[in-house]
Amino acid sequence: MTAAIAAAVARHFETAVRLSRSLAANPELSGAEYESSAAIVAILKNAGYEMTYPFLDLPTAFRGVLKNGEGPGAAFLVEYDALPVIGHACGHNLHGALSVLAALAMTELRGLFQGTVYAIGTPSEEQDGAKAAMADAGVFDGLALAAMMHCVGGGVCQGNMAALGIRQYHASFEGRAAHAVAAPWEGASALAAARKFIDLVDANRECFTRDIRFNAVFTGGGDAPNIIPARAAVRLDFRADTVEKLDLMDGIVKRCAEGAALALGCRVTFSPAGADYAPMKRDTRLEETAARLLAKRGFRVGPVSPALGSSDAGNVSQRCPAVQPLLAVTEEAIPWHTEGFASACLQPQAEDAMRRGAETLVELALLELKGCAKTCADPF
Repeated sequence: MTAAIAAAVARHFETAVRLSRSLAANPELSGAEYESSAAIVAILKNAGYEMTYPFLDLPTAFRGVLKNGEGPGAAFLVEYDALPVIGHACGHNLHGALSVLAALAMTELRGLFQGTVYAIGTPSEEQDGAKAAMADAGVFDGLALAAMMHCVGGGVCQGNMAALGIRQYHASFEGRAAHAVAAPWEGASALAAARKFIDLVDANRECFTRDIRFNAVFTGGGDAPNIIPARAAVRLDFRADTVEKLDLMDGIVKRCAEGAALALGCRVTFSPAGADYAPMKRDTRLEETAARLLAKRGFRVGPVSPALGSSDAGNVSQRCPAVQPLLAVTEEAIPWHTEGFASACLQPQAEDAMRRGAETLVELALLELKGCAKTCADPF
């Protein structure tokens, strides 16, 4: 099987390289990946996938379907959004092309599986998290596997990417304006309420579990120092390793805001600032299999590190077996979201890692399709 997989990936490797370089040269921001998604759809359609594009209510999302008899389903997740100013500095051009390469290789391997392969375009990972909306719509329900890889520096791969759940809000405080010298007693400072809100959350930190993170910035706090601010605004998010802890934090944060507002004679309202990202539901068996398959292809593989952020792949993992291995594309420990990382993802070493990473994803999918004990229903 290994030789057949390598040959299938090799036949489509140059297509994936061209795609990765084209995405990098023409970066598109979250939700506006029109040319990027159209290019990927054309490649998959030409290879025999039945394409739905746009998909759901997301104009730059797509779903490709490769049906090969009755059997379970496995999905490759494709990312292709870039960051402002610094472009593809998170490697989506490379690991997005990697998922496409794996999907293309599966067209050559119909003799090794029965079932359905999906190539699902998941835009806006850096902003609104299309995977979260897709998970809510049931796109991943019943699948035997959903998988992708994520580029990383440092020369060591991991069998999965741990991720904390995140919830995001805008908190808007309303008070009363007044002259800050002539009649301050007639005012109610929304800025003071917002500041005390942050102080109250900070006072709770000694009772947080180690995984919980709370971060906030002021996005509004008045227009002039001689006017008691009638309005103040805070953009905040908090993270935790379970959905239950996110809900617990939700209550703590809102109580702190309401208490601060009450004490200062103000009001506060909350509105969502983005989709909830669920924590990554870890599947030890999948992680160990992915790590073994990476090592089989010459990668150095280390243990899964503690969560360093959040990902909408977590929402997928709550609905079906899912894994997102970290693929080392450079020996140098270059951090994400930097120009250096964007450059590293275009080097020959990174493109060779893409090839071997695609082989890994393909073999993982074949093993999961073969090992699924029952036919998995198509949610659509």
